[in-house]
Amino acid sequence: MSNIIRVKVIFVCLGNICRSPMAEGIFQNIVEKEGLSEYFLVNSAGTSRYHIGEVPDERALKTCSEKDIILNHLGQEFITEDLSEWDYILAMDQNNLHNIRMLENGAKKPLRSQVFLMRDFDLQHKGADVPDPYYGGMNGFYEVFDMLERSSYELLRYIRSMHSF
Repeated sequence: MSNIIRVKVIFVCLGNICRSPMAEGIFQNIVEKEGLSEYFLVNSAGTSRYHIGEVPDERALKTCSEKDIILNHLGQEFITEDLSEWDYILAMDQNNLHNIRMLENGAKKPLRSQVFLMRDFDLQHKGADVPDPYYGGMNGFYEVFDMLERSSYELLRYIRSMHSF
């Protein structure tokens, strides 16, 4: 097998310190468990500039750590160029999906990305938003983790159905 990355997946929320880095870590963990790491590049970003260069929220770190997932990420902004760099863009909610679509309208390069809501892949609540747990307590982070994990398994199933691995 070659070490060529075939599929680029990015998860997008507002600030890139809660939902999207959790999704990045969860999806990467699932990909590793399935022995598919060499086929993927996984990242996350935010549609705002609020937390560029910051580590994920302590509650996101704790929630993922309890599941043996380490988040090694610094906040970054999702920019227009990302639309032509990533194969799959997963927005956490309708507001971020709207922000991504606005960037699409201003893009100068041909787009290669498929853009979805993360919970388009949640069989329990297809198409729902991943709620922002930032202003709540730990329970919100645990609930978001469960949503992201369910959705990540189905996202991987979808991607595998679209590619030959």
